[in-house]
Amino acid sequence: MKITGRTRITGLYGYPVEHTLSPLMHNAAFEHLGIDYCYLPFSVHPDSLKNAIDAIRALNLTGVNVTIPHKESVLPYLDEVNEEALFIGAVNTIVNHEKKLTGYNTDGRGFMRSLSENDIFTDNKKVLIVGAGGASRAICYYLSEKAAKLYLFDIDKIKLERLASDLSEIRENIHILNDTANLSDFDLLINATPLGLKATDPVPLDVSLLSPHQTVCDLIYKKTPLLALAAQKGCKTIDGLGMLLWQGVLAFELWTRTLPPVDVMRNALMSGLK
Repeated sequence: MKITGRTRITGLYGYPVEHTLSPLMHNAAFEHLGIDYCYLPFSVHPDSLKNAIDAIRALNLTGVNVTIPHKESVLPYLDEVNEEALFIGAVNTIVNHEKKLTGYNTDGRGFMRSLSENDIFTDNKKVLIVGAGGASRAICYYLSEKAAKLYLFDIDKIKLERLASDLSEIRENIHILNDTANLSDFDLLINATPLGLKATDPVPLDVSLLSPHQTVCDLIYKKTPLLALAAQKGCKTIDGLGMLLWQGVLAFELWTRTLPPVDVMRNALMSGLK
């Protein structure tokens, strides 16, 4: 990649960021299209977040992605937050337009695109989401539009009830699940917790209760023990790599107003995982 005096800078704000695959897919897309952009990882300590947001204006960055632990805490420092991100309560993409910073959340739409490209459709389906954190809020915003019934489960009952209450203000198909004894009732089961990132993590669902007609998703972008065990039961499985790809595709469009080369970005992610 050739850096010039006109190169426009995008990047990622997170802490830590050393593990990120996002620079691979975005820089591959910029290079493929021959546009003068570059994507950099920025390790931003929580104490420095406000200064880092001010730097977007000061350095005239085109925009940044935002990841853990800043997705929620970044909201007060932005000039505007779109309706979707306001409901979710989290931002994963910031666009700088003439020093006005607008926050978006492309995670939910990215997840839905990953489902559709795998021929997984939620219309009139019964869906269970395990986890009521930020990732869950992002995908629930869209899933609740399509699913016949959306069930939520989390061991943190306060967080669970808050999410269910917020969703119930805009949807009528939201239900709280008090236990996971009847997993075979659901068409689609989604792990939206971090369980599976570490080898020592417990499996978030009792896979012995699953049936081959079910689809199991994990938002973690690698083959987790949950997905491996679900596949052994005959379930269709999908990991979070597609969500990572499509949220990045949507962020790319917001920054560049250009259609990105999706296959180039996907191949860059796959190479990074290897």
